Amino acid sequence: MNEERIEKSKLTVAAADHISPEKKAELLEALSKIKPAIAEASQVHSDHAQNIAKLVEASAHTAARKEERPEHLKKLLQELKQSAQNFEASHPHLVAAVNEYSTVLSALGI
Repeated sequence: MNEERIEKSKLTVAAADHISPEKKAELLEALSKIKPAIAEASQVHSDHAQNIAKLVEASAHTAARKEERPEHLKKLLQELKQSAQNFEASHPHLVAAVNEYSTVLSALGI
């Protein structure tokens, strides 16, 4: 389920015509790093990993919309970072991947 959410997020980002090819590449790379990190975390913390996957999917869909919703995206990214912080000690790769993803999304200027 979590892997499907990340794949949907990748397809959503790839289809967003208002995001530059360079930013799309950065986002897709960040999503590629999140996917295995969530899979690893879900082995021990399934519910928390699923929540992170949902937030990643929601933030990707928000960023891919032509209609800008910066407040909504900012809120989603804050929730995502907070959720990931719970894994800082046990799954540092997940936290690093989420932080990278969040940084790229923030840099889009949406």
